[in-house]
Amino acid sequence: MPKKALKLKKLLIVLSLIIIGNTQLIAENLIESGRWIYFADNVMGGISVGSSEYVIVASGKAIRLYGEVSTKNNGGFIQVRMPYSIDQLEKYKGIKIKMKGNGDEYFLHLRNRSSRLPWQYYHASFKSEPTWKEVNIPFEQFKRSSNFMKSVFDPSSIKTIGIVAYGKDHTADVMVSELEFY
Repeated sequence: MPKKALKLKKLLIVLSLIIIGNTQLIAENLIESGRWIYFADNVMGGISVGSSEYVIVASGKAIRLYGEVSTKNNGGFIQVRMPYSIDQLEKYKGIKIKMKGNGDEYFLHLRNRSSRLPWQYYHASFKSEPTWKEVNIPFEQFKRSSNFMKSVFDPSSIKTIGIVAYGKDHTADVMVSELEFY
């Protein structure tokens, strides 16, 4: 998208917010938030090693998650996660992501009020490809990680959103340039 069109798009968004009196943008691109935090399974004794960084891509900014995932020592994940809290999500159907990677499977982890313990989350997978690809993931595709959680995901109480590589020994490398509710 040309810079002039991007500036116009941003101006229209700001004006729309002023007109409707809403101070929080729900359909924002969450990659732009700057609130992503990297962590790995070493918080629980695992030995996975990785990192995250913001990279400049043709469409703007992307967050890159990369490293070596190891299932040794009861581990097996690396992730970037951001806190998130907003009302009005019940009018959305799911999450849209634009990503590319090394062809491996990755996951979105959503935590909500039903996720009381650190290992409790709702997850849905997506397969990366070496070229940019958009994927819509409906909320009903998110499955609980524990039987002690509500069986149906409630998007109105999201606390965190994570981009995760986990579950098997592998080299992770994925970039996400857009993450929005649709």
